Amino acid sequence: QVQLAESGGGSVQAGGSVRLSCRASGYTYCMAWYRQAPGKEREGVAGINREGRTTYLDSVKGRFTISQDNAKTTLYLQMNSLQPEDSAMYYCAAMGGRPGIWSSKDSYEYWGQGTQVTVSS
Repeated sequence: QVQLAESGGGSVQAGGSVRLSCRASGYTYCMAWYRQAPGKEREGVAGINREGRTTYLDSVKGRFTISQDNAKTTLYLQMNSLQPEDSAMYYCAAMGGRPGIWSSKDSYEYWGQGTQVTVSS
């Protein structure tokens, strides 16, 4: 059983930075950040497994960094060089006891409430 609580969203000018945080309880095999903009499908932004291996959506590689604390109870997404196309609702997601594919939203059993990130030009 996993519970997620996220924070850190807000409004920022293009080129700015935002750090999102997600506090997790319970055991997870993998955690990820997803985002969904109006009229678009939810897409995986970044994922990390319990060994610290990370993967990223191509469009954010080099700008975003996913990380977790030593106890693996808090997930972070550092977002730099933000652009208007990054504007979306960002969701923290976690797999439970069944490993899956990081980029498939169906692999995640637990989801946060979402936090809005708005990037202005």
